[in-house]
Amino acid sequence: MVTLEGKSVCGGIASGKIFMFTRDESIVKRTHVDSSEKETARFLDAKKKALAELDALYEKAVNEVGKSSAMIFQIHQMMLEDLDYIESIENIIADQMINAETAVAQTCDNFVQMFEAMDDSYMRERSADVKDVSERLIRILSGKSTNVLDSDTPVIIAADDLAPSETVQFDKDKILAFVTERGSSNSHTAILARMMNVPAVIGVNGLTEGGYGGMEAIVDGFAGRIYIDPDEKTAADMEAKLREANRQRELLQNFKGKESVTADGRRIELCANIGNVKDVSLALSNDAEGIGLFRSEFLYLEAEDYPTEDVQFAAYKEVLSKMANKRVVIRTLDIGADKQAEYFNMPHEENPAMGIRAIRICLERPEIFKTQLRALYRASVFGRLAIMFPMITSEWEVQKILEITEAVKAELDKDGIPYSGTVELGCMIETPAAAIISDVLAKYFDFFSIGTNDLTQYTLAADRQNPAIGRFCDAHHKAVLRLIKLVCDNAHNNNIWVGICGELGADQSLTELFLALGVDELSVTPSSILPIRKKVIETDVGKIHGDAVSNVDIVNSLL
Repeated sequence: MVTLEGKSVCGGIASGKIFMFTRDESIVKRTHVDSSEKETARFLDAKKKALAELDALYEKAVNEVGKSSAMIFQIHQMMLEDLDYIESIENIIADQMINAETAVAQTCDNFVQMFEAMDDSYMRERSADVKDVSERLIRILSGKSTNVLDSDTPVIIAADDLAPSETVQFDKDKILAFVTERGSSNSHTAILARMMNVPAVIGVNGLTEGGYGGMEAIVDGFAGRIYIDPDEKTAADMEAKLREANRQRELLQNFKGKESVTADGRRIELCANIGNVKDVSLALSNDAEGIGLFRSEFLYLEAEDYPTEDVQFAAYKEVLSKMANKRVVIRTLDIGADKQAEYFNMPHEENPAMGIRAIRICLERPEIFKTQLRALYRASVFGRLAIMFPMITSEWEVQKILEITEAVKAELDKDGIPYSGTVELGCMIETPAAAIISDVLAKYFDFFSIGTNDLTQYTLAADRQNPAIGRFCDAHHKAVLRLIKLVCDNAHNNNIWVGICGELGADQSLTELFLALGVDELSVTPSSILPIRKKVIETDVGKIHGDAVSNVDIVNSLL
């Protein structure tokens, strides 16, 4: 038996034969052409076919994993239409009088070097997208067929890495697990694997050179481990682990319909994070008590131009109506950093995570902000709406936000358009600045929601998109926990509620601490709601306070 270690990006247990996925790499031979015009026409015809393939892949991905995860294929289409990319290929053909395959390969190398030299980790990862797009063009120009999974039975797919187009082209019914030697937990492929709910492990050294194709293996997606040719004891242990995971999943169904109340009567609201209207069904099927974070930016990311007021109104109305008067917290536009929409024409920034993003865009471009606020207030009569503003750092920002909000309401009054008078307003606490002045900010708002992902990265100066940052981006860091406690205290001292909507909200090792600190709401991925509810119901907050070595005492000792 051989045991290989990697990093988990999607949990689960899978056993079966390994299918070693290798690409039919196109060997590009440089050849002279007599007519650059004819060769350019051949390139443009290949580009047209590539766009059609990507369009088909997008539709397939939408059906299987949803619009937000399928966006990568629209990004690839935009890359194919990029003028710099196209002009580079056409110029190489014309200047050097060479075949289109070589021109595409040269352009690919140049663009990959450019992306890989960038400081931003998200942009560095886009080099894989350039390779994917260019390989597609070269394959079409070479007359080769599309890669498919050549297996009649379900298999564990192993590869050096997987491009998003390769991942989505596989027949989902034939995939037991994904295992790759490279890749990052923030790559599009990892995201697709999680959306497909397929066990996946990345960063497995020695995977592709071990000659493991066709061998029996077990993938432990929980531990990030692969057992090649497992012995009887390992197979039995993994089978027991799978049975236990399935048993726990079934037991969690018993917590549907139950209140999220601790053993000593402390109530907390468990809500869902969603990215689009389609996700509401997931929230309801997992018994969410509300929507704690609706990422409205996906309405912008999935569009080719600014979504109109009516388009946004229809989406917000549908979510509010489906949630049947449960609170729906909609975050205003949070574009920027790792979330870019081409039509915003944002200038290049050396450090976009600290640049013009989120509320800063809204205040710099108030016409965009007003359109969204009008749509939100119009939809407010169809449910229980709360509006949340991201990336707050200063009191003047809040004053300006409220000024714009009142102006929008005045416009609606003038137009005779009804809206609810009970809309809650809140802000995200995701910067150290907001946490430190949360006593000041609390006087303006009805609630806080702590975004632990950004709060961690900004507090620790650790890029959360960078897979190499590892232990330096520690969400359990004393400084992060101190800030969370400070925000909770300032919120409750000013009689407003406080929630957590970042990844830390689903961390069961901190659930007791959050309860002890008085967190009023946790908003997590839909699948995490029932496990957290089980933890809440089994917790006695009074005993936590009485334990001399409890988490809350540890945090108090740090202050």
